[in-house]
Amino acid sequence: MRSALALLLSASALCAQSVSDQIKQGHSHYGAAFDEGPRSRPVELPHIGSAPFPITTANPEVQKWFNQGNTLLHSFWDYEAERAFRWALKLEPENAMVYWGLARSTGGDRSKQFLREAVKRKGKLPERERLYIEALEAQLSLDPLRDRADGDNPSSREYRKTLESIIVKYPADLEAKALLAYAGMGDNRYGTERIIQEILAKAPDHPGAHHYRIHNWNYHEPEQALDSCKRYGNIAPGSGHALHMPGHVYATVGMWHEAAIAMDSATRTEKRLMRETLTFPFNHWNYGHNRNYLSYIQEQLGMADAAIFGARQLIDAPKDPKNNSDARYSSHSQGISAMLRALVKFRRWNQLLDTRTIPWRDIFMDKMNKAYAETRAHLGLGDLSKAELAFAAHEALRKELDKNKPFESFYNIQSSELKARLLLARGEHVRGLALLTEAAQKEHDYQLRDNDPPFYPEVPYIALGEAYLAAKSPTLAAEAFEKALKLTRNDIFALAGLVEARQALGQRPEAEKAFQQLLFTASGADKGLPLVERVLATGLKVQPHDYSPRPQRNYAQISLERFGPAAWEPHDAPALNVNDPDNKPVQLSEYQGKNVILVFYLGRECIHCMDQLKKIQGKKDDWSRLDAAVLAVSPNPPADNAQLIKGAGYSAIRFLSDSADRANARRFRSYDDFEEMEVHSTILIDKKGRVHWGTTGGAPFEDMAFLVKQLERMNQSVAPSAGKLAE
Repeated sequence: MRSALALLLSASALCAQSVSDQIKQGHSHYGAAFDEGPRSRPVELPHIGSAPFPITTANPEVQKWFNQGNTLLHSFWDYEAERAFRWALKLEPENAMVYWGLARSTGGDRSKQFLREAVKRKGKLPERERLYIEALEAQLSLDPLRDRADGDNPSSREYRKTLESIIVKYPADLEAKALLAYAGMGDNRYGTERIIQEILAKAPDHPGAHHYRIHNWNYHEPEQALDSCKRYGNIAPGSGHALHMPGHVYATVGMWHEAAIAMDSATRTEKRLMRETLTFPFNHWNYGHNRNYLSYIQEQLGMADAAIFGARQLIDAPKDPKNNSDARYSSHSQGISAMLRALVKFRRWNQLLDTRTIPWRDIFMDKMNKAYAETRAHLGLGDLSKAELAFAAHEALRKELDKNKPFESFYNIQSSELKARLLLARGEHVRGLALLTEAAQKEHDYQLRDNDPPFYPEVPYIALGEAYLAAKSPTLAAEAFEKALKLTRNDIFALAGLVEARQALGQRPEAEKAFQQLLFTASGADKGLPLVERVLATGLKVQPHDYSPRPQRNYAQISLERFGPAAWEPHDAPALNVNDPDNKPVQLSEYQGKNVILVFYLGRECIHCMDQLKKIQGKKDDWSRLDAAVLAVSPNPPADNAQLIKGAGYSAIRFLSDSADRANARRFRSYDDFEEMEVHSTILIDKKGRVHWGTTGGAPFEDMAFLVKQLERMNQSVAPSAGKLAE
């Protein structure tokens, strides 16, 4: 049943008949802040941990959803947290603390809008809840003329002071302590750890306390977080991020098997959730980072094929104008970086030169990396003249650096490394080694700032060690490999070189120890991995042994199927049961073998809906070329659709009628459960009846160029099979 507020809003909306009001159809009646985010009601999510947060409410169901939202925030699952808070607001529209929850689960202007609504209503709250709102009010009141962007500013200090007041006045309140730990993690590490210990003394399974401890110690004394790494994923196995975060620390301490188990479990969980919620990789904020990190870890385990497969998954995943574009850290961009990194590390030079492998784009980042990749590949294949031409292309990009400052450090490292490798290839060893040493130190310093995972394709200190080995200087080689291992513990590429260097120096015990760690770490590596074969050729005989700070399971021997599928594939489209203008039933099965552009619009009365459909009609030739049918579904009855198409020139579109209860819109998530109204959706379905891409919101999707490109990608794509994955 609709709330009184929702009924009032709906009534006022019906009374307004101006053109400007019609244009607002499909937009939230609560305000612009509600036009983004989830539109369907929440479900109770199991296995996310528990962090109850009592608030003033007359409705126990509001408290239930508030608790779920708060628990999800502790695992940075903001989107689902917002869904829970939205439903709580539907049940109790004047609850100030629910608005406070919405402000925490969103960002930017939306967060400030929600907070303003909380502040308006805080007067009737008890002191404890009012202080929570005032704390957030202080935090979000950033003054650009007074405050610094790094968090060391009066706004941040006032936020922490108000949380401290809550802790002093209400010592049993664990949530204020958790928020204070979150605010201080990685900054005041020891103080934050003491707060976390206080929380865990009262609530040993508090998800936020374990999560924030992992962040707190990740880049300094990471061993301090190992207990929480083991516990956090067990507390909240239903949260992809709870499974993911321990992988950071495991990677930092060189526990690569445990890191892979963590990251693989997380990616599988996210893919399962995509399938269950009819969402896409670009809807999950951490998926690209998670899958990229897993590929990096698989590289560290010597699993080249698995790492390349993961990079391909990211590259081939649906793009999106907003959430998976050409931005530096989009999933697509991370897929390209992961593919470059894996192919360089494992010397797959011909694959790297194959134009079908990486879809290089006409942006500076890709032009830079493409020139780097081609120089490395030609050098690897022994073609010095082509390598020099590729390097010249890389150097020619220097004139574009003024407009691409964020890439300047990265570009300069590449330039120094490539120049050094070319000098070494020419036999100019002194200059080459000197320049490679310079590049190695630059990359070392760069990786200290950007190691999540490293975006630089290969560690130059390892290349330097290999160059010293080739120059018969094992002492300097050993020093270079040790520097690489200090930065990346148990790196198998550095361990392999170290074994050779120590063996050449007659340091057998040190060589054997490095070899033992190498064999343990690479126990699941691809068969015939050259670096392992090279070390075996030294004649050393050792058994695998792990010198990591904690015991590890073997990644290759652990079944992770319970978390979800190994590969992302488009999900099957829900049922479509609609009627054409002659009132005859229409189903998606009629379009097997054709692509479908499925549009849910609000009806012929909606001006901006009709504008979208006119733009779609204008691309008629493209849809024909791409073998795509356009289905437009609305609440309009068949007779109205019959009237609409008479002489209207919509020859590329088939107009269809939804059922009275909007069952089709609901199945395709094109219905706002919070305000009980249809919303705009545009959905792409492939020839096998699988959904590749979709968007839902207050405004119709009008980027026709994107739809054309995405359909072209759909026609070229081949979903990975389980057999291919097993290979």
